[in-house]
Amino acid sequence: MEKVSRTASPPENPWLGWEYRTVERSRIILRSNREIALMRRAGLVVWEALQLAASRIQPGVSTGELDTVIEQFFQHRKAIPLFKGVPGKVPFPAVCCTSINEEVVHGIPGPRRLAEGDILSLDTGCKLDGWCGDAAATYPAGPIQPELQRLIDVTKAALDLAISLLAKKKFWSQIAADMADFVRSHGFSVVEDFVGHGIGREMHEEPQVPNFVSPKWLRNNDFPIRPGLVIAIEPMVNMGTKRVRLMPDHWTQVTADGKPSAHFEHTVAITEWGPYVLTGPPGQPLDELFLSPQMEPKGPPAPTK
Repeated sequence: MEKVSRTASPPENPWLGWEYRTVERSRIILRSNREIALMRRAGLVVWEALQLAASRIQPGVSTGELDTVIEQFFQHRKAIPLFKGVPGKVPFPAVCCTSINEEVVHGIPGPRRLAEGDILSLDTGCKLDGWCGDAAATYPAGPIQPELQRLIDVTKAALDLAISLLAKKKFWSQIAADMADFVRSHGFSVVEDFVGHGIGREMHEEPQVPNFVSPKWLRNNDFPIRPGLVIAIEPMVNMGTKRVRLMPDHWTQVTADGKPSAHFEHTVAITEWGPYVLTGPPGQPLDELFLSPQMEPKGPPAPTK
């Protein structure tokens, strides 16, 4: 998540929140098919890391253990963790964020153990051969209350909706408005203090990618959906108020009313054949083209059966 200033200089800490500022569209980098192919390889490592950690989520496991699993996997794959060392009052000390229940984002892994009925938002990213991938998902620790499952389902559905609309809408504002309407129609709220972001050579690039629309943002910050755009889309949805507050550890953001929150994220590329989820599972139709030895697709993917 990105903290943005009203100047063109990069923020000291891109995770502390965001402010409105005029987007310099010339700074939005459109990636070539070959670059998207390289980002897909980084995205697959992120997907594998999340699957590996998710397989260990159960009551009694500590968040520190999950962080170790991901760190060791990145080391095995010769990938550079994106989160560890992010600057702040205290540099972020881990390779993933583990946010439990009312924790929205940026929870620090440690000795805390999951209890049955908890939900855990797990967020991580890496750089492979100079290209970044970033993804998140929320998981149950054992059986959970139906309302918690509904929160998870609605948040994931908001992300899925956004991805599906990338092939149908012309501007991000149209997608963000539909995302917010969808979440609110289910009685939940969209977090507005944190947003998604462009991604490529660095984890945080232009543009800002909010999950809502306001008149102030719309005036100067909207951007077109076009081939070559690569963005991290990440709805954060609260069961109660949209407001959040920072904990004394200088990182963990919690809901202001103490109610649960969920978070899903994918790195997604826009191609001439449609959206391509770079941090999604293997076997997507576009993988046949983008993971070929040439790494430069020349035609549309074969139709799925």
